[in-house]
Amino acid sequence: MIDRCARCSRALEAGPVFQFQAGGQSCIRCWRRTLGHPPMLRRSLVIAAIVGTLLLAINHGDALFSGQWSPALAWKAPLTYLVPFVVATCGALFNTRVR
Repeated sequence: MIDRCARCSRALEAGPVFQFQAGGQSCIRCWRRTLGHPPMLRRSLVIAAIVGTLLLAINHGDALFSGQWSPALAWKAPLTYLVPFVVATCGALFNTRVR
């Protein structure tokens, strides 16, 4: 097994290790570099935008369309997008974890 992160060259002796496909080749990364992996973040953002918009419309559509915005909507709306982002990111991390 590879003993260094492909991105930052840190030793992979402790902590989780993740495997990605980069340019048709497999690369092993430490958890620090995995959290900032642009393709994974883009995919999570797209999923959060689609699912978050659907959930916002379902859960708060009546308030949004009637124009009666409550102060609670100021914190509920961002959370409606944050939850699918975290779920998509965790799913990607669980699927790419090597150890």
